[in-house]
Amino acid sequence: MKAAVLYSGGKDSSLMAVILDRLGYDVELITINFGIFNSSIPAQESAKSLGFKHKVLNLDKTILTDAVDMIIRDNFPNNGINHIHHMVLEHLADEYQVIADGTRREDRIPKLKFSEIQSLEDRKGIQYLNLTGIGYKTINDTSDRLFTLQKSESNIHNSSDYEMEIRVLLKEKGYDTNEIFPQHIQSRFIVWNENE
Repeated sequence: MKAAVLYSGGKDSSLMAVILDRLGYDVELITINFGIFNSSIPAQESAKSLGFKHKVLNLDKTILTDAVDMIIRDNFPNNGINHIHHMVLEHLADEYQVIADGTRREDRIPKLKFSEIQSLEDRKGIQYLNLTGIGYKTINDTSDRLFTLQKSESNIHNSSDYEMEIRVLLKEKGYDTNEIFPQHIQSRFIVWNENE
């Protein structure tokens, strides 16, 4: 059975892809782009090294612009990023029976509540999987055993998550993204460790 994994190129979505692959799913990595900035390049490079099929899905720019309007109103990114994530999952649920992402237990965004997951699965007749039951320490330990990762301060060139195009659009509108987004470290899959 085919499984779509929302893919940023980072350790969490890479680990989710490996888990599903080893469980026998036909994994297809999906990176989202809205046409504002080609943020998919890091994910394309990581997907090639990881060895899975990868597809860049171009979605309607209004999803991104609506999210940016929310972020400007809130002066904080959470609601906007969650809006994008919900819209992306709704779209993928029309094309795939199994959808997964790398959200984990400690994540604040993007994140669906259990009732939202159940609603999505029931309405669309799909399965949605993530890493919610797994903590940050376990994910770090597991990914360090499997992958060589690049870790650096988040910027528009080292990740393919929703944040990158949001940053570009906010900057175009005259906003200082460093005042809106907290500083954080981004990890990106580079290669498999030799023993894998």
